[in-house]
Amino acid sequence: MAGHETHYTLPRAVFDKPVKILIVVAPYYKDIADNLVAGAKAEIEAAGGTWDLVEVPGALEIPTAIGIAGRMGNFDGYVALGCVIRGETTHYDTVCNDSSRAISLLGLQGQCIGNGILTVETRPQAEVRADPAGQNKGGGAAAAALHLVALARKWGTASKGVGFKPASEEYRLAGSTKGTPSA
Repeated sequence: MAGHETHYTLPRAVFDKPVKILIVVAPYYKDIADNLVAGAKAEIEAAGGTWDLVEVPGALEIPTAIGIAGRMGNFDGYVALGCVIRGETTHYDTVCNDSSRAISLLGLQGQCIGNGILTVETRPQAEVRADPAGQNKGGGAAAAALHLVALARKWGTASKGVGFKPASEEYRLAGSTKGTPSA
């Protein structure tokens, strides 16, 4: 039974300078969201980091908020938290797939995101996963974000661009010598 399995957990990430994480939560199921947030906050603080918290209407808005914060904010990483419980319509599939896909795309663009959006069949499944004293998926999502921030810091700032390089102050046109334009 899955509830009795043990899983390897990476040691907590260690930082030489503080980390600032944005927790983005969709509190549709408020009690579940509160537990996810509590787990995430505790993990971030245990790693010596600080956090800000923003609420959005639903799971589909989480990636948009992270994208905006990535462009306009000053965060090292992000924790995406929420809960989607299967209902009677296909809306569940849309919300699960599209929120996950958008978070993955943001990650591929360089954002350090821990995805803690629960996708479950029943409320009891969500309660067990969200419980900070239980499966603590909020803490796990924060740990994932922190590990990605640690990797980003280890590898340094982006030095390799894609596409064209901007022209430097000094350049030479083919067939000319420095300082004399070719005619």
